[in-house]
Amino acid sequence: MQVTQDSNSSGFNTNFNSSTMTPQVDFPHNGIPSNPIIACLTMTLGILFNVVALIILIKAYTRFRRRSKATFLLFASSLVVTDLTGHVVSGGLVLRRYSTANFTSQDGPTNPDSPCQFLGGCLVFFGLCPLFLGCAMAAERCLGVTNPLLHARLVTTARTKIALSMTWFLALCVALLPVFQLGDYTYQYPGTWCFIKVMDTNAKNLTFVMLFSGLALSSLALAFICNTISGLTLIRARLKKNSSSQRFSARSHDTEMVVQLVGIMVTSCICWSPLL
Repeated sequence: MQVTQDSNSSGFNTNFNSSTMTPQVDFPHNGIPSNPIIACLTMTLGILFNVVALIILIKAYTRFRRRSKATFLLFASSLVVTDLTGHVVSGGLVLRRYSTANFTSQDGPTNPDSPCQFLGGCLVFFGLCPLFLGCAMAAERCLGVTNPLLHARLVTTARTKIALSMTWFLALCVALLPVFQLGDYTYQYPGTWCFIKVMDTNAKNLTFVMLFSGLALSSLALAFICNTISGLTLIRARLKKNSSSQRFSARSHDTEMVVQLVGIMVTSCICWSPLL
């Protein structure tokens, strides 16, 4: 979501020529976009950090043989790969938009062109996926901490892959809703990126906005609840101090994973709460 740094600025206005009914998009600052250095730097740092994280996760996945740890690492690796792809695809499209700097050939926010539709769908898809994955990881760890026996019976590598596929599919379905005339994507100031059309009272646009916000906020809320339950359970277990050394080692792994999940949750809240 490196392209959202301009989202707090005022949007653009669309005026129609009375003779041709051709939309004319008026951008501030004489149609010249802001400096692309920030967007380029953010994309580069996001790619670099995700590549480093992916290398670390791959090495850790080959070391750990415990199924709970392997499942967690599979979720984490999928989250990193998704976020990395989002930086590459969305960032590349935004930088291409900066390079063309052609703000007079758009069809307007009510009928955006294909690049705008694609970029808007990418931002929704790659925005929802990390939230969904973070929620799934928190729920998986909550089950593993509170009910290890049930977790051992239910959670397998095959089911984890199915859950990942369903997560990506759900995010894709939401991103494709404008294709079925439910909601719109529109150019956002300074015209270098597209996102959901929020400043509109149209019923379909409101439904799309509420669906996106509802799913994202629900994911954050559920992750918060699951991480809180996991944290409290681990704290109580540590205070009792009546487990064996093997059990303590297992709890140490659980504590490490829950701390990482809390970090993911806090980062997601900081990045998404203002927008949502």
